[in-house]
This record gives sequence, structure tokens and C-alpha cells, in this order.
Amino acid sequence: MSDLDLNLLVALDALLQEKSVTAAARRLGLSTSAMSRTLSRLRARLGDPILVPAGRGMVATQHALAIAADVHSLRAAVQTVLSPASTVDIRDVRRHFTIRANEAFVLIFAADLSAAVADAAPGIKLRFAPRSDKDVQSLRDAAVDLDIGVLPSESGELRCQTLFEDRYVGLAKTGHPIFDAKQITIGSYAAWGHVVFSPQADFAGPVDRALAELGVYRDVRLIVPSFPAVIAVAAASDLIGAIPKSYHKSAATSQIRTFELPVAVPSFDIVQAWHPRMDADPVHRWLRALIFETFKSMK
Repeated sequence: MSDLDLNLLVALDALLQEKSVTAAARRLGLSTSAMSRTLSRLRARLGDPILVPAGRGMVATQHALAIAADVHSLRAAVQTVLSPASTVDIRDVRRHFTIRANEAFVLIFAADLSAAVADAAPGIKLRFAPRSDKDVQSLRDAAVDLDIGVLPSESGELRCQTLFEDRYVGLAKTGHPIFDAKQITIGSYAAWGHVVFSPQADFAGPVDRALAELGVYRDVRLIVPSFPAVIAVAAASDLIGAIPKSYHKSAATSQIRTFELPVAVPSFDIVQAWHPRMDADPVHRWLRALIFETFKSMK
């Protein structure tokens, strides 16, 4: 089938509908001679005359009559497949989407995103999956529709859109002695015990790297697997934590205070990433736009 010419299918459908070389040529915007040559190719291909003279007109052969309905359906199907995706009424869509995000993101933003989706498209349901596994293969296989968070390391083939820029802030329980001073210095900050988030159980994170450039090292006492755990530990102890500023919403209780870090730590982008296979999907595109606008309104 490597030599399949879809133009022959279109021409065959026109010939069988019109039962006239001249009328079929007019229908497709071709010359009569060009349509006659196409009919000859079709006869050779099918091993059948297709149309034969009958008085002043032409009639279809038995084989042509037998395949006419299939030819017409195939031509219509090919036209649909090779046409741009049709627009959809988003309120009529019934579909599930899986979004991969970390626990803190879900705690802070899932309710707002769910409400925004439900308001515009009640038939669309969201499922949040843990971001412990950040491999690209899940996006390739469509097991995950969107990955929200820091840009994945293997992101070369992905499409990404920045939702917002984030940065780290310090965190300690209300009444912590660190707040007694008029200004939190690098020395007073590093002197306290610290609780840090590290999925790889690494004692050195971005704050530690920034301190190390100044020859300062903090006392990391505890490593936990999530930022909500950092907040919980800091609220119940004298340990100091650091969390993304966007997570302040989940820490906004009377037990917790945040503060500006006394050392410059690079900011980072929170993105939504997806595989190119979903680029043109109209519903996926709608969801990406909704998520982007939702975060834009949260600023």
C-alpha cells in the first residue's frame, strides 16, 4: 500500500456519484482529459471498467456499485482525519486528566484549580498524582497529562510554560528567639538547628550552597520528605526551616512566622510541562490555558 494515492479515492467517489467523467471533472475542478486519465488509472488499479457507456451516458459496473458506499464513507473519513481538529464545547466534554505535582502544591492549589475547572467544564475531572516519580516516560505514554513543579531534568523534548517565579523564605515558630533581634543575620540564622526538605536525603540544598559561597554552614538536624513536613516540624520545635514563598499560604497560622533569608538564594520557576503529542489536543490546550490564567489571577 506504499503507492496508495488518496487522490484516486477522491476521484473514484466523484465518478461513482456523478456517473459522468465530465461532471466528475467539474466537481473536482479538473479538466475532462485529466479525469479521463484518472479513470484509466482507476480501471487498471481495480481491474474493473468502473463506468461503461450506456446510450448518451454511463453506468456503473456491478463491482463499482458494490463498493460505492464504502468508497464514499472512506473519502469522508479521510477528509475528517486530514482536516484541522474541530472546536469543542468544553461544557460537553467528559474526560479525566492526571496532573503530577508534589504534596505541598496539591494542598495549596488543588482546591482553586478544581473549582475553576468545575465552573467551566463540569464533565472534566482532575486526578493529582505524586511527583516522587518525575520521569518523562509517563508524559510520553499519556499516563500523566501535565507535570507541574520545577522543570524536570529530562525536559528536552517537553513543552513547558512558566506559571510563576518562586523563591525561598525562612520559617520558624511564633515566639522563636530568632525574632528577638532587630535583624536576622547570617550568623544568627546559621547558629540555630535546621529542618530541611530533601527528596534525596541530601543535607545540602540551595540554601546551603548559598551559605557555602560565604564560608558559612548551618546545623541541619533533620531531613523530611516534604515542605508541609518542614512547616509542621518548625511549628512544633525550635528548628528553623526554609520553604518556597508560594507555600506561605499553608503556613499562615498563628504558630508560624516567615522571614526573609539573610543570604541570597536563587529564585526558580514553577512550570507546567507536557509532551508535544498533546500540543494540538483542544481540551488539553484549554486546560493548560485555564491553569495559566488561574495562577495569573493568584498573583
